[in-house]
Amino acid sequence: MKITVLYGGPSAEREVSLVSGKAVIDGLRDMGHDVFPSDVSPTDLSGLDEPCDVVFPVLHGEFGESGELQEILEQRGIPFVGSGSLASRLGMDKVATKRAWQAAGLPTPAWELITRAAPASTLPPPVVVKPVDSGSSIDVSICKSQIDMDLASDACLQHHLDALVEQFIDGPELTVGLLEEEPLDPIRIIVKREFFDYDAKYNGCGTEHHFDLELPHQVSQRCRELAREANRIIGCRDLARVDIMLDQKLEPYLLEINTLPGFTPTSLLPEAAAHAGIDFGQLVDRLVRRAAARGAETEVVVREARLSVPSVAIPTAVGRKRAIRKAV
Repeated sequence: MKITVLYGGPSAEREVSLVSGKAVIDGLRDMGHDVFPSDVSPTDLSGLDEPCDVVFPVLHGEFGESGELQEILEQRGIPFVGSGSLASRLGMDKVATKRAWQAAGLPTPAWELITRAAPASTLPPPVVVKPVDSGSSIDVSICKSQIDMDLASDACLQHHLDALVEQFIDGPELTVGLLEEEPLDPIRIIVKREFFDYDAKYNGCGTEHHFDLELPHQVSQRCRELAREANRIIGCRDLARVDIMLDQKLEPYLLEINTLPGFTPTSLLPEAAAHAGIDFGQLVDRLVRRAAARGAETEVVVREARLSVPSVAIPTAVGRKRAIRKAV
């Protein structure tokens, strides 16, 4: 098949996308596909003019993962790998995601939204302060005191219009990759740093990934099923990754969903797929063949998908709704 791989993009996660994109390009070529690579941006969509059977977006963060690019592909009638525009927007917005999970009765840590106009949170430390619509743990802080919390909130709000303050869950960290809506084996993440931040994810720093979770089997199974349901509620397809924290009683809490996981040498979804016997070339080949078989979405399909999304405020392509949203 003729595949256009879109990578790079304008977000703070551009460098990760460039590495992921190269890996996908090489993997598809190894599997015999004719690949056209394009470093895409909102002001340069020329790569979409190249005739192709399927587009494989490998962008992270703003524009490429947040639904704008997916909406453009839907409007042009081009089949593509990954979630549609509605699920992408919902999954990128951590507040909207948590509201959807809470409406479905799924466990997620207590949280509050803070804004530049209302920067104070009533949650007591320890908490995690993070952007609402960013990935790769950029601008994320763990705060164990009120002073730390105030400083981290101020710093985050200097770069973002709003931020999420979330109860800190002190226990094992797991991530569950999903391939074709089915959960792969969970991975336990052990870091040498305070938490699984950008450097721990992409720059080594002694981070360890373990399939031997050293946890009871029922806990592992519970996390798999929780990830499956979390993925279904958001409406993701083809691939995703759900991050989960366990408390001291080994009760799981959903943190967030990644609708377009990385494909770097240290990325977790390809690692989980390899553990299941699916090597990298097979993984990317499988994804493009599934997208080709599905074909381009019609306006009717997109409209029906909108009706099936949980009743939460879904961010628009031009900017998320900024009302103060709280959950306790």
